[in-house]
Amino acid sequence: MPENKYLARAPLLDPQQQVKGYKLAWQKAAADDVASEADTAQLLQLVAERVAAAELGLLFLDARLSALSSGALNALPPKTTVLMLPQDDVGDAEALPLAVSLREQGFGLALCGADPACMSAEEASLSFLTHFEVSLAQPGLPELISQAKYAKPPFSLLVQGIPDWQAFDACAALGLNGFFGNLCLVPRKPGQMKAMSPQTVLLLQLMQMVQENVDIRHLEKVLKRDPALSYKLFRYINSASFGIEVEIQSLRHAVAMLGYKPLFRWLSVLLALTSTEGFSPALLQAAIVRGRFAELLGQGLLSKGEAENLFVVGMFSLLDQLLGVPIQEVFKQILLPDAIAQALLTRGGVYGPFLSLAEACEQPHDGASKFADALFMTSTRVNQAHLSALAWAQNLKL
Repeated sequence: MPENKYLARAPLLDPQQQVKGYKLAWQKAAADDVASEADTAQLLQLVAERVAAAELGLLFLDARLSALSSGALNALPPKTTVLMLPQDDVGDAEALPLAVSLREQGFGLALCGADPACMSAEEASLSFLTHFEVSLAQPGLPELISQAKYAKPPFSLLVQGIPDWQAFDACAALGLNGFFGNLCLVPRKPGQMKAMSPQTVLLLQLMQMVQENVDIRHLEKVLKRDPALSYKLFRYINSASFGIEVEIQSLRHAVAMLGYKPLFRWLSVLLALTSTEGFSPALLQAAIVRGRFAELLGQGLLSKGEAENLFVVGMFSLLDQLLGVPIQEVFKQILLPDAIAQALLTRGGVYGPFLSLAEACEQPHDGASKFADALFMTSTRVNQAHLSALAWAQNLKL
């Protein structure tokens, strides 16, 4: 396992803001750095060990053809693995037989930084490619979309590095999928904060009651005010990620099986689903991954209860964007423990460093190492927790 290399992810979004997969790569010192053979081998090994059996959608992996004889490639599912290649590799005639072989095995092959000149090259030299990664600012993009639609064999266009939601909307208007690594940093609709919905207020009331260890019978009475909410809660509790062998059919049963702290966690996820303004499935997925990632980072270093609190910290760190209300408005409705509030407001306290590390791993450039070092945590542990969080979030029934 590589030391001092940290995994970064960028979700691939469709025009409906659904996560269709992830681009995985090592964090880089500069945006134009190209993966080396050693980088490719180490990335393939890590992904093969941790997510080969997980259903994460399409996985786009930085790669070099010269490093693809690695045995780790055999452990990856070809139908959902797309190897992202630089132009030098695609233009290398000696590498063509290997590329054709990979396509015959079912792997996807993508050209990074494609341009019209490259895409207009001889058909034989491009026939093994399944995806072209292009810039949204690429001149003649509508013509490229038409070319992709009618090409034989067909290929898909992917927009690289979407910087903000305005650019995403432009991408979506063209019907394109794209990689949006900064989706957690830019509010969906800045300056348009709304009042909380009745369902949001109800959930915050329930969460406050859980914080106060109110009798389960009173919790059930409040929950029954919204049958749809009850259904979502039990569907979530019974999802595969919890590993419960018996079906949970009542709130009383759920608390008896798992306790109040897990109930608080379930409610925090449901809270993120109550937005009526500009709801984003991709942002919800990012919040769940961030919460689980932070929780896994804390396991073994903090007590079980404190590690569980890290899930709430991660979820709540994106709550203002998910609900469209300032986090201070949420604090008016629910009294959170001081340590959670401190982490959310200043990234300080016992939980803040774990949240900062999880956030740093959402970015493509170097940055995770300083937060990991502050926690005396190896890159191996961070990368394994990162991939485990992606797999865990994918199993939730929301």
